[in-house]
Amino acid sequence: MNRPFCILLACAFAASVPGAAAGASAPNYPNNRAPLAPKAYVELPLGAVRAKGWLGEMLERQRSGATGRMDELYPEVMGPRNGWLGGDGDQWERGPYWIDGLLPLAWLLDDAELKAKVRPWIEWILRSQREDGYFGPATDYPGEFGLQRNNSADWWPRMVVLKILQQYYSATNDRRVIDFMTRYFRYQLKTLPDKPLGHWSHWAVYRACDNLQAVYWLYNLTGDGFLLELGDLLHRQGHDYTGMFLESDDLKRFNSIHCVNLAQGFKEPVIYYQRRPERRYLDAVKKGFSDLALLHGQPQGMYGADEGLHGGDPTQGSELCAAVEMMFSLEQMMGITGDVAFADRLERVAFNALPTQVTDDFMYKQYFQQPNQVMATRHTRNFYEDAVHAQTDVVFGTLSGFPCCYSNMHQGWPKFAQHLWFATPDNGVAALIYSPSEVTLRVGDGRTVTIAEQTAYPMEEEIRFSVRMTGRDGERFPFHLRIPGWCEGAEVEVNGERVQSPGGGTIAVVEREWRDGDSLVLRLPMRVVTSRWYENSVSVERGPLVYALAMREEWELKRFPDAEVRQFGREYYEVTSPDAWNYGLPVRVADKPAENSRVEVDAAKARSRYFWNYENAPVRIRVKAKRMPAWGLYNEMTGPLPYSVGTTPCPEEEVELIPYGCSTLRVSEFPVVW
Repeated sequence: MNRPFCILLACAFAASVPGAAAGASAPNYPNNRAPLAPKAYVELPLGAVRAKGWLGEMLERQRSGATGRMDELYPEVMGPRNGWLGGDGDQWERGPYWIDGLLPLAWLLDDAELKAKVRPWIEWILRSQREDGYFGPATDYPGEFGLQRNNSADWWPRMVVLKILQQYYSATNDRRVIDFMTRYFRYQLKTLPDKPLGHWSHWAVYRACDNLQAVYWLYNLTGDGFLLELGDLLHRQGHDYTGMFLESDDLKRFNSIHCVNLAQGFKEPVIYYQRRPERRYLDAVKKGFSDLALLHGQPQGMYGADEGLHGGDPTQGSELCAAVEMMFSLEQMMGITGDVAFADRLERVAFNALPTQVTDDFMYKQYFQQPNQVMATRHTRNFYEDAVHAQTDVVFGTLSGFPCCYSNMHQGWPKFAQHLWFATPDNGVAALIYSPSEVTLRVGDGRTVTIAEQTAYPMEEEIRFSVRMTGRDGERFPFHLRIPGWCEGAEVEVNGERVQSPGGGTIAVVEREWRDGDSLVLRLPMRVVTSRWYENSVSVERGPLVYALAMREEWELKRFPDAEVRQFGREYYEVTSPDAWNYGLPVRVADKPAENSRVEVDAAKARSRYFWNYENAPVRIRVKAKRMPAWGLYNEMTGPLPYSVGTTPCPEEEVELIPYGCSTLRVSEFPVVW
């Protein structure tokens, strides 16, 4: 099986997505305004989707965990001194980062208490705007340990605020947002020629696409022509990701770009494609992902970068900020293009990388995760950041590693839930990402329907949809269903009758007159396969999930010395295991995994509200493996990965694999042995 980085753009783009041409004269949800190229799918208002089942539980844990309590847990930054509340404290990105995740969580849960925490930030931001359009903190302060107080005018944190305001308008239709953003974008158009994106810091240059997407969002609402001019200016001043991906070797070298910049920047060519719908912008992203795989790819959907690009060795770190930003980029690219491969990659990151990097109670995070991680301890590792983070990068803490991820991790699950469902240009509905949920939207000639999705996916193969609407009459509309690229033998049933057997990597469209009580069942058979990675190692996969060696976990809470509390927080967890880890997989398992493995699914655990840990893992795969005595620990990590195929004198024994997202300690890239 080819690496997942290489399977981009397997299905057609917007122009050839089934049913993408408008089928009714009055769209229920307006698409891009000309001359922007139309999107394949249209994002729904915040609150139209409700998370259920295990995904609802993830949001609940965020509410009771750090997301709902950052003002208490991190008061020196998220408290009243924050510059985005008018204070003299932190003036930069961390406060907006928190609200960028807290706001969608509050409205997805319809939680009055969380909304009340959001509103002071919104109101201060709106009041802060000057007559010329500038907004936000305007005063730099002397340095203070643990705060970013000296770059108040930087373009970059305002880009995060623009994302916040977009979501706020989506949830409330507060007209003040439109007027506010219009004035600010006029200020940008006037000011950027003299004070370009890189005037205050390089971050705005690399992350200009977050500004650009907000400009196009506003243009769709107002039609103001100056916004297209501003968009072209932002594209020119921002980092040239199109040229980088198509013409340079940056993704084939070490430390050529910061990992989070790359995760955010991947969407820039696709965002700008709406303005200039030329194939090269889409080809650039395809080539970018392919090149990234050659040196830096990792099986959980991310890449080795701690913090600069640092290769595909499974002991190299992958930053939590990069995971949630990559998810947001993929959500945007998926809606614009309708490309199934973007959705496949989004699920790969969400279902593998994200759950393992935050504790079950959503209180502690891990700055860097490792695909092969057998000890999460405070120790020197082969990371670029070892010298400045005091060996805290893989422990589970609050401010450990660097505080940006403690502030930014909150957007992952809420935005994922928000993008499960889309409206279609043909006045239908699209389920592009699968998780238990419910959507309410207008379809057909404007009829409001609710569709419930019941499933334990990604732990099970079956996804069940039920349609609810008032009245006896039905409503004709198309129902779009993504068939993942990894799937063979998919089946679609309506009211118990099979209606389609679509191929993988496509969009299946069921168009009919739907009635109250109709049911649709989608079956996505999951086969055990392997993929090749660093040193020709193999990873075991089934459906959207990567599997890892099951290792028992021993968690130990430790306190930072008093001298380090201000930098890293009060406490952290180390995780170790008494289990052996240095296993290789026999050649026959690597070559024919379906025939040489046994899959066990615990239906009760799959239906549970929370299954993202070792104890609750619903799916286990049993395979034969061999110990490799020469493969030992190095700096409390797995030592150099033996090249496949190797030899070992040890006999075969059976080992158990669990979903990567359920693991804390793991081996997910296995050497192959005779």
